[in-house]
Amino acid sequence: MKALKLAGQVGAVGLVAALLGLLVWKVAHDNHGGIAAEFNRGNKPHAEDFTLKRLNGQGSLQLSTLRGRPVVVNFWASWCEPCEREAPLFQSAFKRYRDRVAFIGIDTTDFSGEARSFLTKYGVTYPNVRDPYGRVLHTYGGLPIPRTFVLSRSGRVVGYIFGETRRDRLEREIQKALTA
Repeated sequence: MKALKLAGQVGAVGLVAALLGLLVWKVAHDNHGGIAAEFNRGNKPHAEDFTLKRLNGQGSLQLSTLRGRPVVVNFWASWCEPCEREAPLFQSAFKRYRDRVAFIGIDTTDFSGEARSFLTKYGVTYPNVRDPYGRVLHTYGGLPIPRTFVLSRSGRVVGYIFGETRRDRLEREIQKALTA
């Protein structure tokens, strides 16, 4: 009986380890596709259009309605520690550039209540939308996050920041979009 119990425990630990390994593999390999990969190959792909429900407002937001202005698109989630650190940076940049650059936050693979609390906690006022199942995120490159894309007026990706955004890098990418 004791041997059977031990075998069950070893099997359960093995299953958990296998699932964890699968998750790590998925996260590590999810970065090799989509718009991010196109940009990393030296191309300037058109940003894939999307329509998502707003988190901090009524209705939906469609990316293509912002053509004619540079756009900063940031993928984030309330459970993401680097996202917490960069939220004030995006809010500050939004205040500085709001007349010339559109900002969109895309909360992904998250619960809407936690996402709204995140926006309140960090004083985020620029438009944020919800991608609950990560479908749009997958099109742009997948997990892990954060990921930030900077789009030209014509909707081409002219800047891409993988991981936590730093002020100087964001400023450089915005300036590039303003002159593209």
